[in-house]
Amino acid sequence: MRVSNVTVRRRLFTAIIIMTVLFAALMFRLGVVQIWRGAELSAKAEDSWRRLIPVQPKRGEITDRNGTPLAYNISSPTIMAIPVQVKDKEGTAARLAEMLGMSKEKVLALLKKKTSSVNIQPGGRKITLEKAQQIRDLNMPGVVVAEDNKRYYPFGGLASHILGFTGIDNQGLAGIELTYDKMLNGLKGNISYLSTANGSTMPNSTDKYEKPKDGLNLQLTIDKNVQSIMERELDQAMIQYQAKHVIGIAMNPKNGEILGMASRPNYEPDKFREYPSETYNRNLPIWMTYEPGSTFKIITLSAAIEEGKVDLEHDHFYDKGSVEVGGARLRCWKRGGHGSQSFTQVVENSCNPGFVALGQRLGKDKLFQYIKDFGFGKKTGIDMQGEENGIMFKPSQIGPVELATTAFGQGVSVTPIQQVAAISAAINGGKLYKPHVAKAWVNPETGATVQEMKPELVRQVISPETSKKVRETLESVVANGTGRNAFIDGYRVGGKTGTAQKVINGRYSSDEHIVSFIGFAPADDPQIVVYVAVDDPKGLQFGGLIAAPIVKNILGDSLRYMGVEPRKEQLDKEYRYGETPVVTVPNLVGATVVDIYEDLNSNFMLSASGTGNTVISQAPKPGSRVDRGSTIRIYLGEDPAEKKESKPTQ
Repeated sequence: MRVSNVTVRRRLFTAIIIMTVLFAALMFRLGVVQIWRGAELSAKAEDSWRRLIPVQPKRGEITDRNGTPLAYNISSPTIMAIPVQVKDKEGTAARLAEMLGMSKEKVLALLKKKTSSVNIQPGGRKITLEKAQQIRDLNMPGVVVAEDNKRYYPFGGLASHILGFTGIDNQGLAGIELTYDKMLNGLKGNISYLSTANGSTMPNSTDKYEKPKDGLNLQLTIDKNVQSIMERELDQAMIQYQAKHVIGIAMNPKNGEILGMASRPNYEPDKFREYPSETYNRNLPIWMTYEPGSTFKIITLSAAIEEGKVDLEHDHFYDKGSVEVGGARLRCWKRGGHGSQSFTQVVENSCNPGFVALGQRLGKDKLFQYIKDFGFGKKTGIDMQGEENGIMFKPSQIGPVELATTAFGQGVSVTPIQQVAAISAAINGGKLYKPHVAKAWVNPETGATVQEMKPELVRQVISPETSKKVRETLESVVANGTGRNAFIDGYRVGGKTGTAQKVINGRYSSDEHIVSFIGFAPADDPQIVVYVAVDDPKGLQFGGLIAAPIVKNILGDSLRYMGVEPRKEQLDKEYRYGETPVVTVPNLVGATVVDIYEDLNSNFMLSASGTGNTVISQAPKPGSRVDRGSTIRIYLGEDPAEKKESKPTQ
């Protein structure tokens, strides 16, 4: 069939049009790819070729309130491999296995993985600098020594339950390390390179380095020296009393800052795997709950004073040794009772029947409202993991017996940190503060403060006037009552003992107790409050005999370290049989030997040196307070006035 010229021309024209459109579309597509999306597609291609080697950030340091490092990082490289670049996998695996203490089969399996990079672990994680250099010197293709670090705790187990610890990847696993993990950890960086399909580095390509963002440094409220003093005493208590647990907390009652917190048994953070899990998982000062015993009487006392239910000096109570409430007989610790006593003496003697009377005067609604206002029955909100609520009676459960026993600290369950926060409110002017251990975030490069944690006032519980009366009464407990073993001459100490039967399998144990003491000083202006509890000590189980002396030692050394000036006036301690009175050293300088022996009576022993008849210096210094019978060293010489008179004239 013959095709006309018109048809041919039409077909040719159509073909040209189609080719033109296709060419235009192709050019348009090339324009889109090369011009409009060129950079985007090039970046995607580069991303598909790029391999990353992570660079770990430096985890922020943790310091005490004075800047002393408690946790920081030390260089500890990690061995990595780029499997496609490892040519001799058998030989490389054999050499790495020998140096890293791993099996050849394990290393070889890692080198055969179909991944861009792999950690040679566990033996290649966090190795020494010396070992890392030895591996570098072998110059094995595909083996990379990556910069890394590990956590170091310079004081071993000091403050371990506060600090916690980190894992192999520097992630926080316990304590402050866990609570503030995100801000301490920072952000990872990386080293990147372009790789061909077979894993070789692309020719003429350059590596890129993205710097990691280091974590912030965390300054704690903890004072390393106060913490050390406390832990020294807890260690001694564990040895001396063979206790199951010992707990200690020191806090600034004016703002809720924790100055020290510890418990025993203890552990070392960088060796935590060597200890039972309950040792490092349970932070006893905030986790352990138990009946507080007589330290809880401070709450009843504060409520009764605030509500005008008692006049401590003029109201009297007759203690016959027990009181019957709701068919239950509630006994005083002193068989036969204390007889007639003022309510100040009720507190001094820690008399249970007397506090039952105060609880009854308040009534269940008032007493339990104050208990709630002082923070019991719920978490304090301290910035640490694992805090417990404690256990209070439900309103429907409170009858005459429950009201009576709660008034003297039995039947309710509290945590140590709740007690410290509550008693701080009772003696600081009535303000309940939220306890905290974090003080400030600090830029690791500039040292500038990024964020400061301010004290957090929860509520005003009692009036400043009531708080003052509570302080004075608790000072009298230490001078004249059951807390006399916490008395520190020269400092005004207040406090309260606690001895509570443990509940075991739903029954009160007759053999096991938790004995405690909470003390503060100076009583006129409290700078520190210290709580110590000893779980099941061997021997006589009384808070005044065991816990009070421990608190005395912590308070005394801490006050001297803090530079708190001794008070010139304080309540005189009531000394009892077997106790050695403390007396003031007189000024003997300028006195004659005859005068000295007439004045000293039987209070001191003398040790003299030098020649002459007049005292020219002495030790201890005048005004010092020492035990009666202590030795005063005197140095004898000539009286300057007499020497001047006897000088011959010219």
